[in-house]
Amino acid sequence: MQNQVKQNWKNQLTKKIVATSVCASLAFTPLISNACTSFLLKGNDNGYVYGRTMEFGLALKSQLTLIPKNTAMQGVGVDSKPGTGLNWTAKYTAAGMNGLGLPVLVDGMNEKGLVGGLLNAPNTAVFQAVPAADSAKSIASVQMLTYALTNYATIDEVKAGFPKILVNRSIIPAFHNQSAPVRMTLHDAMGKSLVIEYLKGELVMTDNPTGVMTNDPAFREQLNNIGNYANLTNVERNALVVNGASFVPPSSGSGLHGLPGDYLSPSRFIRALFLTKSVPTTYSTAQHTNTAWHILGSFDIPPGAISLPASNAYGGGAGGIEITEWTVVADNKNRMYYVKMFESTNVLAFDFKKIDPNAKEVQFYDLNKPQTYIPIN
Repeated sequence: MQNQVKQNWKNQLTKKIVATSVCASLAFTPLISNACTSFLLKGNDNGYVYGRTMEFGLALKSQLTLIPKNTAMQGVGVDSKPGTGLNWTAKYTAAGMNGLGLPVLVDGMNEKGLVGGLLNAPNTAVFQAVPAADSAKSIASVQMLTYALTNYATIDEVKAGFPKILVNRSIIPAFHNQSAPVRMTLHDAMGKSLVIEYLKGELVMTDNPTGVMTNDPAFREQLNNIGNYANLTNVERNALVVNGASFVPPSSGSGLHGLPGDYLSPSRFIRALFLTKSVPTTYSTAQHTNTAWHILGSFDIPPGAISLPASNAYGGGAGGIEITEWTVVADNKNRMYYVKMFESTNVLAFDFKKIDPNAKEVQFYDLNKPQTYIPIN
């Protein structure tokens, strides 16, 4: 298994591995478009549902990837080669979405219900300057989620474990010799949420009371921005009365008038926050699974809404578009991981309870299935 993982890395690391790790193009320039959004919903039965979108301007060809426990994993060292970093053996089985056939998770959940993803942060992510002598204590930024999901069961374990490892600045030669600029959001089965960032070369871990995560700016700035929308409420507004004259709102939705609707990261953060906190608290985990799909629809990018210029590395050469390549809903109480691909509206389900406990190798599942419809006559 170790040789298989190593060969996968060697074959593709210098080509497009960066694309597996982020929500947007990793050409690492200000022109990069990125629009990933994630959130967490709490059921009235002590369950939690996680939702997330993956936006990109290049076809990632993502597969659902299963990494069984006891799998030998190779850390990418400071020389950008697999095996020269921190090697480890998976303690827990993890499954989720990869990109370009590589055994690296950019979103996923493990058998203990720890769930989360990597999101692009090209304007803020700066990883640790790891000396060559400490390479064996480090992993590449693209490996952060894989490492977390295969090693930890809870947020408390993550908070205790991550300061003990290093995340290096290993580069991708084919992509301007730079690192994959990502941050990580995690949620456990008890509902605790954590954001891990590397800012100015330092590890920054922040408890996340909102459960929401998008892209740049730094997470603390996203939290500070919430106060600017303190006037918003999901409760309808009464008519405004001026000198005895009554002026009623033109339609329903008056309470959330001013809710940002564009695709900028701060706007999506506020939109996700208010949509998730407005969900009825009486909903069960099962109901939230359906609710999550409705909320995610607010962040789905229709083809052409975000156009990538020809100068953008992922613009297709003559210009192109950014799309929501896939959308995920994960129920970490019932250990279900659902995926909807761009090519269809089918919802595909992966059941952790049906995983072969004796699985020995990384497995890849093709999710590009034809559109199906349920006939009604």
